[in-house]
Amino acid sequence: MTHASAHASEAAAAIAAATGVEKHDIALVLGSGWGGAAELIGEEVASVPANEIPGFAGHVVAGHHPTLRSLKTADGRAVLVLGARQHFYQVRDAAKVAHGVRTAAATGCTQLVLTNGCGSTRPEVGPGEVVLLTDHLNLTGATPLEGATFVDLTQTYSPRLRALAREIDANLKDGVYAQFTGPQYETPAEVRMASILGADLVGMSTALEAIAAREVGLEILGLSLVTNLAAGIGGETLNHQEVIDAGTAAAPRISRLLADVVERMS
Repeated sequence: MTHASAHASEAAAAIAAATGVEKHDIALVLGSGWGGAAELIGEEVASVPANEIPGFAGHVVAGHHPTLRSLKTADGRAVLVLGARQHFYQVRDAAKVAHGVRTAAATGCTQLVLTNGCGSTRPEVGPGEVVLLTDHLNLTGATPLEGATFVDLTQTYSPRLRALAREIDANLKDGVYAQFTGPQYETPAEVRMASILGADLVGMSTALEAIAAREVGLEILGLSLVTNLAAGIGGETLNHQEVIDAGTAAAPRISRLLADVVERMS
């Protein structure tokens, strides 16, 4: 057992003890704008401050919530909400970034929903749009994997789960997400570069988590909420308050979408 997997097992045992839930089925990482979905997904069984679980920290960014929650859906599935996402720009350690999804797998989860707020490189895909991730570009220069760990990322984001999401909203667009390191927003030149490389979306999360999630065999659905047009696309300056405001405006609609998706996941 690697250090990372042992650390995840320790955290999973602590979650089971704190929530009274021995095994979880689905994990959610709720990014900017997505937090309200938890109330629609199921009944809260327990809520645990993140800093009480090994490897998780309580310090977070505005718009994020430093708690781990266990929910029970109407059909009896256990959902683990990871509200304590570690961003690479906070810790500069890909293993710490990946700890949440590795812990989710150690609790028994087989499926993972990764959400985020992001900028769009496409003028026609503006604030408030939800995009299904088909692929990503890891532009951080880091990886959560160690040694000769050759993980197949051909279908990182599940075609099956994307099809399921489209049954709920046929208008959802596909997109490729590029993770930059942050915390500074991307420059117009960096956005042009990402677009030339094939990115429809730019942000500061998700890709490193997805790599680790595939290593431990989780089936992934990626959902991005466009909170702004990326630098140089919209012709405006960027600030974090605008990201939060866009997420708040879209929250009821995207929360309902996510809840409906989780209801159909199996």
